[in-house]
This record gives sequence, structure tokens and C-alpha cells, in this order.
Amino acid sequence: MPTITIRGLGDDVLRALKVRAAREGRSMEAEVRTILTSAVAGTDDEYGFGTLLAQTFAGLGPFDLPPRADAAKPIDLS
Repeated sequence: MPTITIRGLGDDVLRALKVRAAREGRSMEAEVRTILTSAVAGTDDEYGFGTLLAQTFAGLGPFDLPPRADAAKPIDLS
């Protein structure tokens, strides 16, 4: 199986890869392999935009919207 070397990754990228790999229970090499395989296979296209949003913001928890202080004014279309 071929081997590739990726140079010039920032420390923040490496740190994020390590965290992501640990969260998934994989080595960093296995996580990068999974990411690359998924990227070229187009598996992200199987999900809709709503699913992507839900997965992205799932860990944020509930939030409170401030009450509206004023009502919208009707538009005169005549």
C-alpha cells in the first residue's frame, strides 16, 4: 500500500486531529485515513444540509432567544 507524507500542517490542525482521533477511539493515522477516504468517496453527500447543521451544533445545548421588543410593521402594497 502506498505511503504519503503531508508537510506543513499547523499545530492547531495536528491538535484537532489528535482530539478527533481520540474521540473516535482511533489512532491519528487511522483518523486521517478515514477522513481522506470519506472525502474522496463523497460520503458527506449522503446527508442533507439539515443533518449537517444538527451534527455541527448538537453539543451546544439549548439557548434562549431574547424577547422581541417591537413588532414588525405591516408593508403597504397599494
